[in-house]
Amino acid sequence: MGAEKRIKVLACVQIRPDRDPIERAILLSLKTLAQRCVELQRERDKLEIELDAMVTAANPGLRAAYAIGPDTAAQLLLTAGGNPERLRSEAAFAALCGVSPIPASSGKVTRHRLSRGGDRAANSALYRIALVRMSSDQRTKDYVARQRQAGRSTAEIMRLLKRAIAREVFRYLSTPVVVPAVDDLRPLRQSKNITLTTAANEIGVWPITISELERGIRRDDDLAQTYRAWLTAA
Repeated sequence: MGAEKRIKVLACVQIRPDRDPIERAILLSLKTLAQRCVELQRERDKLEIELDAMVTAANPGLRAAYAIGPDTAAQLLLTAGGNPERLRSEAAFAALCGVSPIPASSGKVTRHRLSRGGDRAANSALYRIALVRMSSDQRTKDYVARQRQAGRSTAEIMRLLKRAIAREVFRYLSTPVVVPAVDDLRPLRQSKNITLTTAANEIGVWPITISELERGIRRDDDLAQTYRAWLTAA
């Protein structure tokens, strides 16, 4: 049983009056804490929905980019909004986020290291985006594999990834991006009584991928176009 499920079970536990007083006191304390955890999670989910709506309205292209969630998008928007004079170029934005390459060559070895300067909150946001892409984005996985074959360390690969993501984020911040609508996909599927599993099997992806695509959590324009064409013909 996972931690989240254990908390929910504990929050609903019934404490018998005939139990030992000390056991009752301990169980009551644990139940109260579990109920608070459940309530805090509920509040967090509500706030995340509100935050998601705000950052999507502010910059739909940034929010729709792969692995950029409401919290990371909000932090990057805050960093950019608080430093408009430092958005002259994507290189300036990279420096602002602390992901500009710092020369660290020695002898005949030419290399760069991670920057320790810049906005650390923005740097952390880029780091989280890179981690998600390294674990679930095939293009990023292939890129990491190529860099490892070239002899680069994990730290060097992370530096390269964060620099590339900063370049991508700057484009979203400086140029309005029109995000193709996907709100027609779920109604179209449901109107034809097609389940997520059936659709996923036909397209050749996992059901969670279709679900995230329909809800706008995952942006994949090519997949959305393929999925829409299949639904229309189904």
